[in-house]
Amino acid sequence: MPHIIPNKQVIYSKIPTTYPFPGEHLTLHESTIDLDTPLKEGEFLVKLLVLSVDPYMRARMRDPSIKSYFSALTVDKPLDGGTVSVVLKSNNEKFKEGAVVSGFGPFQEYAVVSKDAAGAYELRNGPKEIPLTNYLGNLGMPGMTAYVGLFKYGKPKKGETLYISAASGAVGQLVGQIGKILGLYVVGSAGSDDKVEYLKEIGFDEAFNYKTAGDLTKKLAETCPKGIDVYFENVGGKMLEAVLNNMNQFGRIVACGMISQYNRENPEGIHNLTLMVTKRLRMEGFIVSDSPEMKEDFIKDMSKWMLEGKIKYKETIAHGIEQTPQAMLDMLQGKNFGKQVVKVADLKYDVVD
Repeated sequence: MPHIIPNKQVIYSKIPTTYPFPGEHLTLHESTIDLDTPLKEGEFLVKLLVLSVDPYMRARMRDPSIKSYFSALTVDKPLDGGTVSVVLKSNNEKFKEGAVVSGFGPFQEYAVVSKDAAGAYELRNGPKEIPLTNYLGNLGMPGMTAYVGLFKYGKPKKGETLYISAASGAVGQLVGQIGKILGLYVVGSAGSDDKVEYLKEIGFDEAFNYKTAGDLTKKLAETCPKGIDVYFENVGGKMLEAVLNNMNQFGRIVACGMISQYNRENPEGIHNLTLMVTKRLRMEGFIVSDSPEMKEDFIKDMSKWMLEGKIKYKETIAHGIEQTPQAMLDMLQGKNFGKQVVKVADLKYDVVD
């Protein structure tokens, strides 16, 4: 007899021109799945436990004719992104029933992972003390983004000044703490006073609320009295202009993201790029997936720093897959605090007979 159960999905329904709004651009769909459907060779059935919403996902909500490093999302299909799941049933030697896995998958409660898609998943056999959400944060893509960006592109030297915009976010909070481990003077900005206080609590030397700071060029000169050697760029726009005014000669700008521009119909221009020449600056964009050779060192170092208590990590957890559209909007509007994830289900080691 078929074992058919409900299977909620988060659907990408319409291309947004500004923010993706719940009920318009992102909708919830009630589907079904037969858990007893035979699996082909290499396939396995997963139950979604946690999903991740991240700024890069907004860039995928575009006309498919616009090419980029990441494929555009498909209208009327489920969102996909970072997930943590448990294997309920398997015809794959690597992924056994009961295994916890993380990978790039659809935002739906249950899914069959094909043999071809299995390469995007990995086993998560860490200590049970590590929250599953961490595999989408400090031990996942945001953590490796911070690690690769700072080491490979920032090339920090002890005693230098590191400035991070969107510093309380999933990536920024880790960049700052790694910077302190390396002996840097670390400054960050965030969009509320409680976020600023958190940055100071986790070791930032200075932090400020960019929304109430007034003249950003003056504020950066005040908080970075020796100038800025490494800027970890997450914001773009007017913030980038102010940073260029305060960069030291031969400084490095690590272009990780520009969230202030993602939801604008007319992105802001930068009017002082001549400083790139006169200050002999280097600005380089990067995508974390271009550096797989750094993953082993990242996992080793991040795990060590966590065990030593040198890394703290803030998360905002929404509960229920139906909260995903709102969680996405909150993240893009800066209403989240730290890494935004959605907890879909608790981990239970039940398998399908």
